[in-house]
Amino acid sequence: MQVVILAGGLGSRLAEETVSIPKPMVSVGPDPILLHIMRFFAAQGHTKFVIALGYKGVVIKDYFRNFSQNNSSLRIKTKDSSIQVLNETKSDWTIDLIDTGLESATGGRLRKLSPYLDDRFLMTYGDGLSDVDLPSLISLHERTNAIATVTAVQPPARFGALEIEGESVKSFREKSKSDVTWINGGFFVLEKSALEFIPSDVTPFEEEPLQNIAKQGHFSAYKHFGFWQPMDTLRDKMHLEDIWQAGNAPWARDL
Repeated sequence: MQVVILAGGLGSRLAEETVSIPKPMVSVGPDPILLHIMRFFAAQGHTKFVIALGYKGVVIKDYFRNFSQNNSSLRIKTKDSSIQVLNETKSDWTIDLIDTGLESATGGRLRKLSPYLDDRFLMTYGDGLSDVDLPSLISLHERTNAIATVTAVQPPARFGALEIEGESVKSFREKSKSDVTWINGGFFVLEKSALEFIPSDVTPFEEEPLQNIAKQGHFSAYKHFGFWQPMDTLRDKMHLEDIWQAGNAPWARDL
């Protein structure tokens, strides 16, 4: 199944790292987070990638054009923005790098990818890692006849809860996951028909399109209780780096 990765945003909340490179090229350990994401999908059998480029997309193109120089087992063929990575020892990777514009929202990027997409595909963002079980995610999508299925996660609790009366604190407790709502963790399964719900290139996919799919009863959620970590801030980046350096990266256990 194709894997769509949205890799065109500005990454403004990680400005310390994204002045000269796009957010998906920020490193975790020796490699950009984008490559970690791709290896995660490839380890579960999904090696056809369609990457939506925008902000500093040429950096990502150059990275894959130069990839073979440091990997003797790889041969890379390029034609326009399409790069095919042929690996002699593992499954072949096919990577299509598609320019989807600087100003496009997430929905707009998906719209512009439409000519390259199969009837069903996986989709995620270029700034988050997880150990989600993709076969289980896909199975739920098929079982519910959904147009869109999202991996739902509960973010790590960060703040304690106060009960206040007047100026007195009556109780304090650390916030637990049971206090946190389920949120969009990325890692979607989508039918191509989901793109019909995107009215323009400036439409965020997470707003009107998914809201309308939900209203029609075709939006499913796969609850993921395992590892999930976005890279929104420098703090997040450092946390992922610590996990990698400790040799305990959940997203890489199947590699």
